[in-house]
Amino acid sequence: MAHPPAPELTAARTEWAVWSTTAALVVERAERLGEARAIAERVLAEVGAACSRFDAGSELSRVSADPRIERGVEVSPLLASLVATALQAAAETGGSVDPTIGGDLDRWGYDRDIALLGAAPAAAPAAPVTVSVVRREAGWRAVRLDGRVLSIPAGVRLDLGATAKARAADLIAERVSSELDTGVLVSLGGDIATGGATADGGWEVLVQDLPADPAQQVFLPDGAAMATSSTQKRRWLHDGRVHQHILDPAFGTPVVPAWRSVTVAAATCVRANTLSTAAVVRGTAARTWLAEQAAAARLVDLAGRVVTLGAWPDPAVPDTAAAGGRP
Repeated sequence: MAHPPAPELTAARTEWAVWSTTAALVVERAERLGEARAIAERVLAEVGAACSRFDAGSELSRVSADPRIERGVEVSPLLASLVATALQAAAETGGSVDPTIGGDLDRWGYDRDIALLGAAPAAAPAAPVTVSVVRREAGWRAVRLDGRVLSIPAGVRLDLGATAKARAADLIAERVSSELDTGVLVSLGGDIATGGATADGGWEVLVQDLPADPAQQVFLPDGAAMATSSTQKRRWLHDGRVHQHILDPAFGTPVVPAWRSVTVAAATCVRANTLSTAAVVRGTAARTWLAEQAAAARLVDLAGRVVTLGAWPDPAVPDTAAAGGRP
């Protein structure tokens, strides 16, 4: 990734709230913005209806409650695709990203939309977690997807949040660029996907998590994606203690952070998010693991120091203060 001058794009931008985060959409052809947002909202509604853990009427909630689910229930093509994406992420990360942690998230108090939980101040430290020394079986290996027939073991609750948001970003970028013939960048929280061709070959993106964290402007080529996993956001109060949303599937407990945030650039947002989430779970071992994946990554430790790996560009000037991507 290079550092060319900021492209002078004749772009138009829109933002709106969705899934307790902010969706941002930028199209190079300004006259296509309304149509592009309509596509984005349709994709988000479809993905939410397919797999929302907090909606009792979502397809995933309904099939999970089906008494036949242990033997197998036929699901829609979209839900099958979302489950397949989650299982692939689990396989690629050796279970560091595991969709079978829904019950664990409930147990730690994340049992409804985070906007409805007792919000915790971003600066408040997460509560220390007592971790069992006994590792659990990899739950994702027991989930079966045969074509569109989904089987979930008794007592297992799926949470596709780690990959579904990133997949939605990829889908929006694909559909907007192909249907409207325009370069497009979509950001869902820290998940960014791009599509189509722009006049300058890509987009300038500000990488920064919280306002006091170190910032870096990078160039994201057309068709590339980026994702940030943060231990400083999506925090809530439960039983008087602060918890954050990234769990270690090996123990079913919130990760004890080694990093404030991890940002990864990749060919798809799903791949970038898979790597960034797994890196947070792996803690201090993440640097070696990401290097083995040949990942372009930016890690910010708890003291605000920045570590770059692979093709990620070094900051032009030293960062002084820790990264979600923001266009």
